[in-house]
Amino acid sequence: MSRIYVNICSTELDLAEHWERLASRAAANVFMHPVALNSVLATKFAGLHMLLAWERDAEPEKLVGVWALQEQRITPFGPSFLAAPPYDYAFLSSPVVDPDHMDEVVPAFLAAIAEHPRLPDVIRLKYLDGQDEAHAAIVRALNARGSENLTLSERARPFASKDLGVKPSGSTRKKLRQDWNRLSALGAVDIVNDRSPAEAREAFEVFLAMEAESWKGENGTALLCSDEDAAFTRQLIGNLAARQSASVALLRVDGRPIAAQVLLYCGRMAYTWKTAFSSEYGKFSPGALLVDKLTEQLFATGIEAIESCSPEGSFMASLWAGRRSTVDMLVDVGTTKSLNFSLLVQGERAYVQLKSLRDRLHAASWLPLAKRRGAAPAR
Repeated sequence: MSRIYVNICSTELDLAEHWERLASRAAANVFMHPVALNSVLATKFAGLHMLLAWERDAEPEKLVGVWALQEQRITPFGPSFLAAPPYDYAFLSSPVVDPDHMDEVVPAFLAAIAEHPRLPDVIRLKYLDGQDEAHAAIVRALNARGSENLTLSERARPFASKDLGVKPSGSTRKKLRQDWNRLSALGAVDIVNDRSPAEAREAFEVFLAMEAESWKGENGTALLCSDEDAAFTRQLIGNLAARQSASVALLRVDGRPIAAQVLLYCGRMAYTWKTAFSSEYGKFSPGALLVDKLTEQLFATGIEAIESCSPEGSFMASLWAGRRSTVDMLVDVGTTKSLNFSLLVQGERAYVQLKSLRDRLHAASWLPLAKRRGAAPAR
């Protein structure tokens, strides 16, 4: 009999103490924090399936793995599939697994999905940390099962650590120094990052308002543009802040916030989740200034690495020297060829083609304007 057993649930659970012990041993993923998952369930923001792996007969009870997946459909009436990240606004899909049980827990997760009478066998995994041992364990377990799997893409994302932190020199570093000096000429500049729950919730409201007043508010993608998104993220940040796992850093001039960076925490990992800044101060690069100053501040408090939450790249790529691999893949935990897997492969490939066409059309429509203005096309 295996030492590991897995239960699958879709209800709120009090796993705080079990999670803290697991997170102290395992690679971090704040988006799998039980408090975050319970926020999803409480607001009905996504249909979750929580996979919990336990060491059999351990005294006291020992949680050795957490993985949450959401159930989605290719079309409204089409076949369903599982997906991670488990909810919108999560940017890492890797399971959290005790490293001493990695090659027991991951196969047990896949077997539990395959054996469940109501769960689909096909899983779409986006934003897997390609350098996390869990990714290698997933591939090993799929090969051992003879299951189909397809890597859709692999790319680098910005990542900072004490060894590979801020870039010490270069044109970006020079511009940031100039921007800081010019901003300081306007008034007293400071950064506050109060991690107390009440202050974090209050600062999150500052972030929400700032984001809504930006270009995101204009194009309808700010969190406050959706009542559902706003309600969920308020509960998410509030519940994480109550566990000292979220805060909002503010860059201020004479006490007035001009940039906000929402931060999440898991163990010794910090996550730069979302950024907003006042367009009035846009010429000073306030978002980049804030993240640049925060990086060293976070390292000074005991944080060992910072996850950018930017799989597609961002301004953080110009600030940080470190990179991590991001992998997107499709897997089928069944042992026979699946029509659902083939349909999802076709759907993903069609999506990539349409996205490429959209980008080419956008570039073609923008290029004449750039030439008229004497600008070089963006890379």
